Amino acid sequence: MEPSIDTSIVATCVPEAQRLSFLPRHFGRQMMILEEDLYTHMSELCADYSGGYWNFYDLSNGGCYLAPSGAELYRISVSGNGFEGSLSADAAGITATLFAMNTLTFRFPRLAQHAERYYQLRDFAYTHTEARLILAAID
Repeated sequence: MEPSIDTSIVATCVPEAQRLSFLPRHFGRQMMILEEDLYTHMSELCADYSGGYWNFYDLSNGGCYLAPSGAELYRISVSGNGFEGSLSADAAGITATLFAMNTLTFRFPRLAQHAERYYQLRDFAYTHTEARLILAAID
């Protein structure tokens, strides 16, 4: 059964002046763990990734994600499920953020907010123009 999809979820890029409060607001004391896991997952998913500036996004459903800036495509390879594909910077960021959030959820199972953030982002991913690729990568 297909989940109910809320197509009204909107992503808003966080302005420069609000970036410092973004990670603590969404991840509390685990913010540095999430950020490190995110960059590690991106490096594992994309052999060509070599760092760079990331944009932060708030979602209208309370969720969030990070995505590398720029318009380039990222060749994503997921060894655990055999996925291979090219994703936009935005879709690659959503994918890497979902992987990092999943890791955080398992590391801190008593903190329900991390699982909630994962599901909020996944709900947004269902509405993304590259939903099929994102969902195949995280499957």
